[in-house]
Amino acid sequence: MRPGLELVIFDCDGVLVDSERIGAEATSAFVSKLGLAMTPQEAHDAFLGLASPQVVEILQEKLGRKLAPETIRARDQALEDRMHLTPPPPIPGALDLLAGLQALKVPMRVGSNSLPHEMEMKFRHADMERYFPPGNIHSATALGHPKPSPFVYEQAARAAGVPPERCVVIEDSDAGAEAALKAGMSCLLLRPEGRKLPPWWPAPHFQRISSLSEALPLIRARLAPEISSGKLN
Repeated sequence: MRPGLELVIFDCDGVLVDSERIGAEATSAFVSKLGLAMTPQEAHDAFLGLASPQVVEILQEKLGRKLAPETIRARDQALEDRMHLTPPPPIPGALDLLAGLQALKVPMRVGSNSLPHEMEMKFRHADMERYFPPGNIHSATALGHPKPSPFVYEQAARAAGVPPERCVVIEDSDAGAEAALKAGMSCLLLRPEGRKLPPWWPAPHFQRISSLSEALPLIRARLAPEISSGKLN
């Protein structure tokens, strides 16, 4: 990571909240209704980090036919219904990391392919609302530029008034990490040992971590002097 960091931008699913397993189960059940057999693990591997419009594009290719325009909304609704039934818990170490960054007065934002109301629901269940007011939540899907487009991360940085080179993104998906790379930001890629790395790895100012417990010391060591001394806030 570059030194002089002033902003931490989190992905949501798989970084802050453990929603990807639940999402994969919901997607598996949803695509079966379209006539495509797919296990939750296959759904996870195929669609990790992708927004619903991207998922529907892939499904159309697999099925060999166009799907109705309302399919995107139907898939979003299936995910929401499953999240209400089984609220996703925080990712291990997420609450400690958020509390540690808040204690250091490090500005934090979220950039995710999830829709704003979906993130607000997840943060409410995960006891994270106090860290992310609505103005600090940025939805790539709502902005019309899902990852791997860098737009959502660029928008988060602009909203905070921080240049990209002073931002670090915490991501778990290839698409999200690619978005951070295109945005010119540093990145901590949350990826357990043994899991495949992105095809373009390694990348400048990118670092792999296997647990969120590794993130706070790394970020603290690279904070801008104004933040580490408390002068920025």
